[in-house]
Amino acid sequence: MKQRMSRLLLVPLEDAVVFPTMTLSLAVDVGDEERVLLVPRHESEFASVGTVADVDEHVRLPGGGRAVMLSGLHRATAGAAHTDPSGRLYVEVDEHEDAVPVDGRTRQLEREYRAVVEELLELRGDDGRVAAFLRAITQPGTLADSSGYSPDISFEQKVELLETLDVTDRLELALRLQRERLAEMQVRKRIREDVQSGAEQQQREYFLRRQMDSIRKELGDDDGSIVEEYRTRIAEAGMPDDVRQQAEKELGRFERMGEQSAEASTIRTYLDWLIAVPWSSRSDEKLDPVDARAVLDADHAGLEDVKDRITEYLAVRKLRQDRGIEVDKRSGAILTLIGPPGTGKTSIGESIARATGREFVRMSLGGVRDEAEIRGHRRTYIGALPGRLVRALRDAGTMNPVIMLDEVDKVGADWRGDPSAALLEVLDPAQNHSFRDHYLDVELDLSGVLFLATANVADSIPGPLLDRMEVIRFDGYTMAEKVAIARGYLWKRQLERNGLRPEEVTVTDEVLHTIANEYTREAGVRQLERSLGTVLRKTATKIASATAQAPVAIDVAAVRDALGRQQHFQEAAIRTAVPGVATGLAVTGVGGDVLFVEAVRMPGKSGLVLTGQLGDVMKESARIALSYVRGHGNELGIDEHAFDEGEFHVHVPAGAIPKDGPSAGVTMVTALASLLSERPVKHTVAMTGEVTLQGRVLPIGGVKQKVLAAHAAGLTDVILPERNRGDLDDVPADVREQMTFHFAMTVDEVLRTALEPARETAAA
Repeated sequence: MKQRMSRLLLVPLEDAVVFPTMTLSLAVDVGDEERVLLVPRHESEFASVGTVADVDEHVRLPGGGRAVMLSGLHRATAGAAHTDPSGRLYVEVDEHEDAVPVDGRTRQLEREYRAVVEELLELRGDDGRVAAFLRAITQPGTLADSSGYSPDISFEQKVELLETLDVTDRLELALRLQRERLAEMQVRKRIREDVQSGAEQQQREYFLRRQMDSIRKELGDDDGSIVEEYRTRIAEAGMPDDVRQQAEKELGRFERMGEQSAEASTIRTYLDWLIAVPWSSRSDEKLDPVDARAVLDADHAGLEDVKDRITEYLAVRKLRQDRGIEVDKRSGAILTLIGPPGTGKTSIGESIARATGREFVRMSLGGVRDEAEIRGHRRTYIGALPGRLVRALRDAGTMNPVIMLDEVDKVGADWRGDPSAALLEVLDPAQNHSFRDHYLDVELDLSGVLFLATANVADSIPGPLLDRMEVIRFDGYTMAEKVAIARGYLWKRQLERNGLRPEEVTVTDEVLHTIANEYTREAGVRQLERSLGTVLRKTATKIASATAQAPVAIDVAAVRDALGRQQHFQEAAIRTAVPGVATGLAVTGVGGDVLFVEAVRMPGKSGLVLTGQLGDVMKESARIALSYVRGHGNELGIDEHAFDEGEFHVHVPAGAIPKDGPSAGVTMVTALASLLSERPVKHTVAMTGEVTLQGRVLPIGGVKQKVLAAHAAGLTDVILPERNRGDLDDVPADVREQMTFHFAMTVDEVLRTALEPARETAAA
């Protein structure tokens, strides 16, 4: 690069850049100067490099002003500055003339630069003049400076190009700037083409749809338009405003893309589900508590708690309606019926729906493990569907049905989610007025739904879910209630199912009692109905084959012939005849039950053997029982050497059935005390209660179910914890009258009541 020193007049250029080889005219008076230095300036700040320019011509402007024609020569760096007496600014400059490089790198950059600019010109639609000008340039420095002509390059980029003195570096910078311009131009072209293509496609589809409409009109099939059909159905569906807007939005997408689109079927399915929800349909609810109670009494015997709660629910709604009080959406009723199978939990849902004038839908949740079964699938999945609640509303045809959530205690959970967690929103009155299904993705008002849930046990229902439920216990039926249900309901239903008329077959209450007592030992009446069905099928076969003439009276012999030998016996007297056996009471998934706890002592190392599929709690109760008996041996009249070199075996029969719970504590203490004191347990006594190491008897649950099980087994005395005295109010009065209850605070009181007197006392 050639360099020389000179002194030149400085001419500032406001926000403008002049490159070598450029010509321009400026309205400025340069006097008699033949050369000047043109320096770019921005906001009073000068660039470090300017352009030396020849003054080609002086021009006088109209009005007396002066102008000059200038031609750029080469770059120069400004140095020291001073002002002459006339106020003009002169600077010392280092002039830099471009040297012609001969290296291959510069030639390669030159070729790339020409190729990029030619492609730019092609995108811009150049008429050839710029391309010819570019081909006429032979110097690499001048070629790089040609980028300064582009209006797309900013002032800062032009200054950077001017300040780059090395020719090769300047070419690299110019090439980078032009590549950026090329990329922008290509993006703009692609966007423009896409927009144009989309507009042409929409216009084409519009004309095609218009042609199809014209064809339909000519064929007289104008009403067959799918879009118009959906638009009419949406208008008639009575949707809320936000739901209607969502439906119209999806319909607009369907109309734009056409029926042949791959997504069209998905949109149509979605619209069908939106329309299928009965947004504006509600059943005319009956709010007559007296009539509702009459319907419930006619359909079901017993279940007073459930009937009372439904009557209260209707009475409150009737008062609010009569007095013009708006119903709070957060005051919905979530009744949960918990009890053994066969007690009428599911069937009472239909009766409640009939009593209230609502539609009834049953949802079985047993074994449901996928959260999407409740909330629905996301529409992004293939084969997505709404959840069961949306389907239940569609099936009901109203927004205020009775929905029975059956077997809610058997809901599972795995990697697909926790359905019980999804039920939290459904069964929470504070939230379910704005339930959102994942598939529909709009809010559903479930506050008008009367939810009924059923379960066999409460232990397997998650705590947060149980907290949102109003629990009503079904503790089973007494023998008298079973006979009444069999007479009033089951017998009539089985007669009809087996094609028999009431006058063709008769049965006495004593025979019904025999079937219920000797062939069924359950809390509900499901097995009892099966047994009656078996007896009547045998009878129907005899009548149909003419081996018996109507009317046929069912007696015990006919029962034995149909059902076989007796299945259940009063075995407490036989089992407890020997020391070491005590009768306990427990609650299982099928209701109350009687458990016999057996204990024996055998030679061997000191220890305790437990069998009978016992859970951790019952194993602990057995160890506590043994510790208590050893610690109070003298008080119980047990030989002090009875625990030496001896092993104890405690067994609870029916070993194939898992058992657990704290209420067997007093039974195990009694069994061990009976074994070691050689005093049998009274055969009429059953007991239940939790025991501590100090001999305290703690309260337990399920008193009603346990007492009913003891009554069904023929036991007349029941030992209960003192703190369970108030729970006897739940036991039917006729059962309380037939049984004697003993309340204990300590194990000593239990043993005094349960064990037979000692032999010495009996002899005396």
